[in-house]
Amino acid sequence: MNNYRKDLSSIVSLVNQGSRVLDVGCGDGELLEYLKKDKEVIGQGLEIRQDRVNKCVAKGLSVIQGDAAKDLSLYPNKSFDCVILSQTIQATGKPKEVLSELIRIGRETIVSLPNFGFWEVRLNLFLTGKMPITKRLNENWYETQNIHLCTIADFVNLCDELKINIKKTITFNSKKIKTFKEKPRAIENVIAEEAVFLLTS
Repeated sequence: MNNYRKDLSSIVSLVNQGSRVLDVGCGDGELLEYLKKDKEVIGQGLEIRQDRVNKCVAKGLSVIQGDAAKDLSLYPNKSFDCVILSQTIQATGKPKEVLSELIRIGRETIVSLPNFGFWEVRLNLFLTGKMPITKRLNENWYETQNIHLCTIADFVNLCDELKINIKKTITFNSKKIKTFKEKPRAIENVIAEEAVFLLTS
């Protein structure tokens, strides 16, 4: 997966072979396509943008148009072995409600997110007094789809509040990838650029 987004390899490593998977906010189907090929999953996707849905369908993927904030409630409890939300929770209108729905409909849930607590982001904000632009957060504040940016610590706290179990955490920056059983170390909130969480109810 050398040409793929960095977090996708970590996500794939957490998915069991042959699982029933729902990829929420699946974009153009990059992850679903790889999971079908590498893990032989029975995959479905939910994507809000119709043009991206069309691209997925053209690739032979099972993807429907829908809004996570509204349509996840239509799925039965534990209807998937694994539900994935990659680099999307910060773009949802109601992240707390969306996360609760993911946990409800999946036996396991995988969430990946950019870390707004990363030291380069903090330094950029401190020095310029403006919303940071980095390799990972590379749009101006008025152009970004990110409306609820959070840190790793924020997400861990939300899981605690919702009584969600963090089974594993993978953190990474440009130099290192680290894996933690359960929650990450506190310092990861400063030195990690992104994180992937494996969650259960």
